[in-house]
Amino acid sequence: MTIQTALLQGTRLLEDDSISAPRLTAEVLLAHALGRERTYLYAHSEEELTEIGWIHFGRYLHERLKGKPTQYITCRQEFYGRDFRVTPDVLIPRPETEHLVEACLKRIRSGNRVLDVGAGSGAIAITLALETKARVYATDISRAALAVASDNGRRLRATVQFIACDLATCFSAACFDLIASNPPYVPASDRASLQREVRDYEPAVALYGGPSGLEIYQRLITDAERLLHPGGWLLMELGYNSLEPVCGMLGTSWSEITVEHDLAGLPRVLAARVTR
Repeated sequence: MTIQTALLQGTRLLEDDSISAPRLTAEVLLAHALGRERTYLYAHSEEELTEIGWIHFGRYLHERLKGKPTQYITCRQEFYGRDFRVTPDVLIPRPETEHLVEACLKRIRSGNRVLDVGAGSGAIAITLALETKARVYATDISRAALAVASDNGRRLRATVQFIACDLATCFSAACFDLIASNPPYVPASDRASLQREVRDYEPAVALYGGPSGLEIYQRLITDAERLLHPGGWLLMELGYNSLEPVCGMLGTSWSEITVEHDLAGLPRVLAARVTR
């Protein structure tokens, strides 16, 4: 069994089960099984696959065919050009969330105090810490998620203070210049309609934002009003159809409300400045 033959067989299995991007998925899983980068597969396509390599590849294919996301099999996901470790304790960072990071970078100044609410893998907080000279803090209600985030921070040499708490309840006074969050925003009633990769494997605490999917937004806005310095920014990633109701939650304390769209033209990031 050569590497090329293994790739062909793996791709066919994934295609037959209607797994998206079957060839790419087969390449990623085989490279992971061999402990190599994907380029190795093409430079050594005629190389015989070792028995242990075939065993690992077969196990990874089986897991993916059952619905387990590729990122949870390889424990890796790229975000903003960096490699993050991910486990089923954290949401898999999406490319769309890079729009939130970009919007934050436009507003952060050297020496600012920045808070990421709902750290997950730490992708947002770590990226902001590495891309700016801000003092970055991050919270999460899940201690298991914070363990993953802290590990990513150490490995990527980012200075972020990770704190276990529910949203931002551990802070009591205005102390931040910018608060960012990719909150849980899926309505609980939508659970059955989610892809199995999401529904069955990603952490519910990071997905569901209450019956309407909007409950966390209201709490974030209330906390941000309390915790931001005058003129400070709140930036939140938006869920599907959440723009109008979330904008409606912003009272007279907020100004300079802007919306940034993703590559599909969907409203993705809401930014607002506290004026009190």
